[in-house]
Amino acid sequence: MTQAAVSELDERVPGRRWTVRLDAAGRGTAAVRISCSRPACAGQRLPSAAAGRAAAVAHLKAHLRAAPAPRAGAYCACRADGCHTHLPDTGGRARAEPWRCGGPVVLAVITDREGRWWQAMECCSRCAAATPGAKTAATSQAPGPQTTATVTATGAGAPQFSDHQVPAGPLPAPRSAPVRRRPPQVKIAQRVIPHDLRPVALRDELIELGDLFRAYQQRTEPDLALLADLQERKARAFTAWADVSGIVSLRLEARRAEQAATAARFQHQQRTGLTPSSTEPAGNGPAVARLLTVPTQWDHARSVLAHVADHTPLPGPDARLLVLMLTLRTAHTGTGNLVGQDVTALGLTDPEDLVEKLTGCGWLILPGTARDLLASRPENPTPITVPSLAPHEDGTGPFTFGKKMRTKLSGWAQKVVSDKKLRKAKAAAGTRLLALTLATQTDASGILGPGGQGLALNALTAWAPVDSGELQHLVDQLTAADWLTDAALTDAQLTGQLTERVLPLTCPLRA
Repeated sequence: MTQAAVSELDERVPGRRWTVRLDAAGRGTAAVRISCSRPACAGQRLPSAAAGRAAAVAHLKAHLRAAPAPRAGAYCACRADGCHTHLPDTGGRARAEPWRCGGPVVLAVITDREGRWWQAMECCSRCAAATPGAKTAATSQAPGPQTTATVTATGAGAPQFSDHQVPAGPLPAPRSAPVRRRPPQVKIAQRVIPHDLRPVALRDELIELGDLFRAYQQRTEPDLALLADLQERKARAFTAWADVSGIVSLRLEARRAEQAATAARFQHQQRTGLTPSSTEPAGNGPAVARLLTVPTQWDHARSVLAHVADHTPLPGPDARLLVLMLTLRTAHTGTGNLVGQDVTALGLTDPEDLVEKLTGCGWLILPGTARDLLASRPENPTPITVPSLAPHEDGTGPFTFGKKMRTKLSGWAQKVVSDKKLRKAKAAAGTRLLALTLATQTDASGILGPGGQGLALNALTAWAPVDSGELQHLVDQLTAADWLTDAALTDAQLTGQLTERVLPLTCPLRA
């Protein structure tokens, strides 16, 4: 090979490649996790394998839509792993017909038969055709050199590729690269949205929100309900932007948007006849004065339950309930105060042993012993520390809400687990944890499930870790405690409705 050909090969770049994986979220749960090899893509948790596969395919399609066209000058990504078409003969003899890459560079998609991973890669069309199950998503405009290929000019036809030949004649002068114009800047809240921000769905959401806010500013009459919805969407989008970029000021902007949404919602309620802590209009039936008053607070309550489901260090409903209550006490700074009655009132089987196990594994730090904690009184509370909840060096933590929101969420959870009828029935930790879960999984009228369609058992047991055989007993306890009515438990789901008595404690799902 001539020096020019070697130099040309050195300048080629490896083909792009990325993989989306689907893995189990943990033992004892049907939930799955989605991960992407792109560094900017955050992981996702889905309640079932079917939902996970749908989300993984959608994530890969979003990448394919956003990815630039295949580069004609790239060599096969599959060669980096030594695909079977590129491997030499293992017996030490040369191949009778050595493999030759050829054809234009394509963007190929492959997946395993079990549906556990999906991979997109740049390779030549010949390698894509030789790879079982590969599908071509895009093709480069002009075929380019492959990993070991050089181009031989053959007249007006397409270039021919060879593993060993050197160009027979001089190559045509390369065309001058087109001038790339910088894409126009798109802004939201005086912030420029990076053109390479990933995931693409987040960038699209920020661009759409910027357009909607600018359109709202042109309105002649205010619409506070619409403004509150926009601010809530902005809070979620800026939180996701902060997660992928690590910019602390974005998280602060998200908190200000949450506060603006709460204020706009309250003003809307005052103007339209809604009670300050109600989501039902006056005159259309009894208003529900909920303890948590706005959708943002309901979403935060569900986020804490989901975090605890993923990060409880010990198995069982007793550990899950105690970790949940301690998380709500320490969510803002990783520290808080606790008295013995806060623990003994939860209906735990052996609270002292459970506290010792949490301190033994390092999840909880106490200044004394578990017995000292259980003996502490309100006038002398015990300071506790949960290291995993302490803010990072950049000021971020696992939750986006502030100190005031933490206090509201903690008070709400305490109100649920210490419900008078649950205490009177001496309900166990599993029953109280199920009551908390159901309170966050209803519609506005208290019917269980999204749209009142009921709750899937695999999702329910992921939040409240009890065996399906024990679930009927817990449902019966909640029914006897006037918490749940018209309950029906099958092998697949739980249907029913929370009673009017406990509607003020509910956190309705978004329609």
